[in-house]
Amino acid sequence: MGHTGAHIIAVGNEKGGSGKSTTALHLAVYLLHQGHRVATVDVDSRQQTLTRYVRNRRATLETTGRTVPMPRHVHLPTAWGDSIRENQRTELDIFTKAMAELRDEADYIVIDTPGFDGNLARLAHGVADTLITPINDSMIDLDVLARIDVSTGEPIETSPYSRNVQRARAERLASTGNGTDWVLVRNRIANLGSRNASQVQSAIERVAARLGCRVADGIAERVIFRSLFPVGMTVFDPLDADLLGGAPSMSHVNARQEYRSLVAALRLPRPSSALSEPLRRSA
Repeated sequence: MGHTGAHIIAVGNEKGGSGKSTTALHLAVYLLHQGHRVATVDVDSRQQTLTRYVRNRRATLETTGRTVPMPRHVHLPTAWGDSIRENQRTELDIFTKAMAELRDEADYIVIDTPGFDGNLARLAHGVADTLITPINDSMIDLDVLARIDVSTGEPIETSPYSRNVQRARAERLASTGNGTDWVLVRNRIANLGSRNASQVQSAIERVAARLGCRVADGIAERVIFRSLFPVGMTVFDPLDADLLGGAPSMSHVNARQEYRSLVAALRLPRPSSALSEPLRRSA
């Protein structure tokens, strides 16, 4: 990466409940534990899930005295003036300044986006070197990408979200010469039987071929994630019964390996400042 600054990872999907914030913080903390400088950015003013996750993490550190790495976290608010054009100009200015600062301070920037279309979400997609779209492992959730023919599994028509992403990728390539690696991640994978699993896998691969993106296996549905959010921890942090209210299980180990496999599938570039002092400030 060197002189080009941080590698930007956006986590995007216009369907709520797809696991964007959990994915974003787990990726950020994994990279922190690898010794990289990491910044996290939340552009979801409505839910602010990633911001609350980071605040929970900081609160746990303060109350328990634990030592775990913290990302440099920034929350970017939506402008709420009467003029849409003026709001967009304000958001562009805020976003551009924040990214310029973070590019010089971080090796990786992980951006969490809202489950709806908006100017800040489009700006985030437009600067992404890597775009991760978590998709819940069901035919219903594939609708966020394309309308699927239920009889053949073939994509009939791409969704507004997919068209927005394709537009952002084309504009970025034309203006900077840099492409965006779009990776669809099967998330919350459940044991629903081989027929359903193969149906979903086949459909998502066909959609990916239509959209010009890749597919990576994601994370199984696990109860552990519900207990990690309130304390701001991830499966990569030291966990014990006092913190979780119960002893860690094989589910923790399996989830950790799944995220490691996901990071490997992302093929992230290794920054020139590897093993530098991680950023530990948090907003």
